[in-house]
Amino acid sequence: MAKVLINGYGSIGKRVADAVSKQKDMEVIGVTKTKPDFEARMAVDKGYKLYAAIPERKSLFEEKGVDIEGTIFDVIEDADIVVDCAPGGIGKDNLENIYKKYKVKAILQGGEKAQYVEDNFNALWSYDRCYGKDYIRTVSCNTTGLCRTLYAINSATDIVKARVVLIRRGADPNDAKRGPINAIVPNPPTIPSHHGPDVCSVVPELDGKIITSAVIVPTTLMHMHSLMVETTGTTKDDIIDAIEKTPRVFMVSAEEGLNSTATIIEFARDLGRVRYDLNEIAIWKESINVVDNELFLMQAVHQESDVIPENVDCIRSMLQMEDDNMKSIEMTNKAMGLMK
Repeated sequence: MAKVLINGYGSIGKRVADAVSKQKDMEVIGVTKTKPDFEARMAVDKGYKLYAAIPERKSLFEEKGVDIEGTIFDVIEDADIVVDCAPGGIGKDNLENIYKKYKVKAILQGGEKAQYVEDNFNALWSYDRCYGKDYIRTVSCNTTGLCRTLYAINSATDIVKARVVLIRRGADPNDAKRGPINAIVPNPPTIPSHHGPDVCSVVPELDGKIITSAVIVPTTLMHMHSLMVETTGTTKDDIIDAIEKTPRVFMVSAEEGLNSTATIIEFARDLGRVRYDLNEIAIWKESINVVDNELFLMQAVHQESDVIPENVDCIRSMLQMEDDNMKSIEMTNKAMGLMK
């Protein structure tokens, strides 16, 4: 059993903890919080051992009556690996000041810079490269979504170049501090955006072939991507077949009522998904089209949850628990109840 410590029990951390706890070959030995908020109380209620991420704040938990086992330094030496789910930018400091000091393997999230780690992870593309490594980053929700779909396309034809427009949600549903409220904001206003280089950190062979642009809009549910991919030649049927064979990617039909990100989230609710998580990437079947050698499609990305199964597979890769990426993906998907 791999002993996994989750450093940061927030939007990503609580989902990673739940996913890890469902795996037959892993266990969560603890989760950390920086403050005794409702998520800290819920972690304890769910049976996770809670630790203070910042030792100086241990007394705050005691004052609020939140049961903790100690601080992160009381548990980190027992961990085989740490999944860092701290807010963006903090993971780098944790890597330098804690994980390397205690010589424990660590996974950072997509909010950190690619250059701080040994490699960047996607279960389909870079599982073998990350095998046995000590410090890896699982890429962001948008990059994860693009990597999966580009993998499907690449399995059917060669990619000459890719142009992607990302329509990004303004904030997560629980974030009342961010916007925009009544605007569409180029983010960044320069082209290319950082998403293309981030894809190349996972798929180096796409370097020089992919250019992305991005805007943020007043919604909280999901991102949407519009892909325009020039290939060496393919057909619509070949792409549909490739999507059907690719794990964690599936097609939805606007004709059947799944005509927006809102209805896709409703679909996730109807599936009985906890927190209405949709770990898979939803591609609108009607959007798939091939004109000459150029492929077009649109997809929806649930930003809170698509990276979660990648973290689980990354644990197996780094700890050398399974040398076949597709077997790891199958194990993770089955334990999490994901669609085939």
